[in-house]
Amino acid sequence: MFSDAYFIPETTLLFDQLQAFRSRREHFAVVVDEYGDFRGIVTLEDILEEIVGDIDDEHDVDLAGLAPQADGSWLVDGNVTIRDLNRTLGWHLPDEDASTVAGLVLFESRTIPSPGQEFRFHDIRFRIVKRKGNRLTRLRLWAD
Repeated sequence: MFSDAYFIPETTLLFDQLQAFRSRREHFAVVVDEYGDFRGIVTLEDILEEIVGDIDDEHDVDLAGLAPQADGSWLVDGNVTIRDLNRTLGWHLPDEDASTVAGLVLFESRTIPSPGQEFRFHDIRFRIVKRKGNRLTRLRLWAD
């Protein structure tokens, strides 16, 4: 049995969304911006994890695009989301101005860096490993 999709604005507060999930007996919603464009999906589990921390279950998978290195660094694909990286590694990188690791480096550095360049933001060291055109596709990260 299918029902209509449940749409919510991206400005909805977590507590309000939690209450809406409970009253509607929904477990996920489609998030849209002020123009009605798709921004993502939020689940009840996402909200609960924001409140109480990570909830491990049988549906969780290892984060693709993230590989630990012998020297303690992490090899990270540029399109890995900051939110997923923070959850997986217990870091606290900001995700207000960029949603991906590559986007954060572009935002903070105010440049399109070349392979080999290093930056340090928010107590994390970022080294550009690979770039395709203007896209940062692979980075190495260290927590300082």
